[in-house]
Amino acid sequence: MTTPTDRHTTAPERLWTVQDLSGYLGIPVMTIYHWRRIGYGPTGTRVGRYLRYRPEDVRTWFDAQTTTTD
Repeated sequence: MTTPTDRHTTAPERLWTVQDLSGYLGIPVMTIYHWRRIGYGPTGTRVGRYLRYRPEDVRTWFDAQTTTTD
């Protein structure tokens, strides 16, 4: 049986906003929206009317970009 404390220690990392992603990558927010429109960039998901990113998906996408350019 899990206790409330157990659930908090195993909780997934919070989803990132477009602004969070922009800060992580160091690029403008509008670039992220443009990438999404052309099918480039990390996979984002709509949560209602908001766009959210899983941090692990962003890191995986980023790692794939750095290995293909070396």
